[in-house]
Formats: sequence, structure tokens, C-alpha cells
Amino acid sequence: MSPVTGLVVIRNAAAGSAHEDAVDAAVRTLREGADVEVVATSSPDDCDGAVASRGDRRVVVCGGDGSVHVIVAALRRADALDEPIGVIPLGTGNDLARAIGLPLDPVEAARVVLTGRSRRLDLLADDDDGIVVNAVHLGVGAEAARQAASLKPRLGRLAYLIGGVSAGATSSGWRVTVRVDGTALVDGTVLQVGIGLGRSVGGGSPLTPDSVLDDRLADVVVSQAVGPLARLGYGLRLRRGTHVERPDVRTARGSTVEAVGEPFHYNTDGEVRGPVERRVWTIDPRGWRLIAPAGPTHTG
Repeated sequence: MSPVTGLVVIRNAAAGSAHEDAVDAAVRTLREGADVEVVATSSPDDCDGAVASRGDRRVVVCGGDGSVHVIVAALRRADALDEPIGVIPLGTGNDLARAIGLPLDPVEAARVVLTGRSRRLDLLADDDDGIVVNAVHLGVGAEAARQAASLKPRLGRLAYLIGGVSAGATSSGWRVTVRVDGTALVDGTVLQVGIGLGRSVGGGSPLTPDSVLDDRLADVVVSQAVGPLARLGYGLRLRRGTHVERPDVRTARGSTVEAVGEPFHYNTDGEVRGPVERRVWTIDPRGWRLIAPAGPTHTG
């Protein structure tokens, strides 16, 4: 990868003071090795504008999986997925950063931007022009995210746990058919469907524990643990990544995943969307590129 000479750092204009302090610390470090421009954005349109005006500067994203998602989507619209981006992980969960092995300290992450290597990562595209950079899931996890959304500003990662407990206690399941590369994996009532490129969601829950970020395949985990005790057992084992061993959990791996059935919300990289009755996700062979640590490869 050619040496960095210019960077455009994209930050959230609505972030709080702690976030701003972390961005400032990262920018000071970046300026030790590159010319840096900082752009504050407050919408996807702002991000499109920042990407369009980047010139020959490399993009650096300050935020979590959702922020990375927005910028990769903007690069995809600009037909610039071959340009590596830097990430300063400042989200609540930072699951993608954890999977790659990016430091969660903003100064250390900034040093990776200056000294790291370009790495190709997988990308999912859906049939509504959406993308996934880490994971998408429907069912109880999406309901948990909906319930956790109002708690995140006050409770951080704990909000995911509270939302998960609440949703798990009240969800009776969704009737859907899940097909992987055209073959039905499940046709019935499900508690959760997870489609992962990275391993974890919600700040460390290993939803698809065997996922590899650059194998050009999506890992699919479907839980049919819809009874009260089964839901509890599934939730407890999900935190340890052993839920895939349960007899009411089905797994598969493929390049195209379809979910169709009664209306469902789905959580894509931390943002809840829907309800919809059908969604199809397909591996985009181009992938996208991230500046990763220069040491041993992390494949989680």
C-alpha cells in the first residue's frame, strides 16, 4: 500500500463530548504522518458529499459498525470500493473492529491508519440496494435492538443485554422460510436468523462464531428455540458461542441468503429496518478494503 499523504476524517456532527475528545486525540496522531482534513456529517447524504469531495485523500471513519456501513455504502455508490478506508472505532459495540483486531484506543487505531496494510473484506448486498459489512439478523435480535435503542445513550453495551433479555422473554417467533443458495434451510417458526460476515453482534455476542471475514461466504445460523425454556437456553448459550450446538439450531454457509414469510424487522450493522416480508442478501464479489493492523491476520 502506498504511503499516506492526505486523509479526510469523517466524524459524527451529533456526537457527544467524549466522542469529540477521542476524535481530537486520533486526529492529533494522524497529523504526525499525514495532512488531515476533518469533515462533520449528520446524514448519509452528508457522507456521500464527503466521499465525493475526497479528492486523492484516503477516507478515515470515526465511529462504530453503523458508521463504517454508511461510508462503505457511499463508496459503493461512488464505484470506489477498491479504495481502503481507515477506522477509528468509537461505536457502542465495535464488533467489526474486534473481528479485525483493530485497537479500540483511538490513538492506537490512528497509528494503524498510518502504518497498516490494505485488506479485502467481504460485503453483502441486498435486494433493496442495502449492504452489510459485519452482520444482519432478524427475529429476536432485531427486536432486542429496537428495545435497546433508547437505552444505548445511557447504558452503552449494557443496553444490548437488557434489550435481549426483554425481547427473549416476550418473543413467540416468526414464521419464515430461509434459503441458502436456493436450498431451504428452515421453513417454519424461528426465534432468530443470523447472517454473518464477522463473528459477533451487540458488542461481543458470537452470533455466527465460525464466520471468516474474507472467505467470500456468509455464515447462516437459524434458531427455532421458540418455547420459553428453549429461548432461555438459547440466549445463555449465545453469549458463549455454543448455541450452534443445540439441536434446534441449523447452520449453513453460502453466497446468497433469502428470508421470506410474515413481516419481520432486520438489524443490519446495528441499524434496524423493516418490516418486510422478503429480503435477499448476496455476496458482492468486489468486497471492500480496510486498513488493518500490519501484524498477523485476524480472520474472525
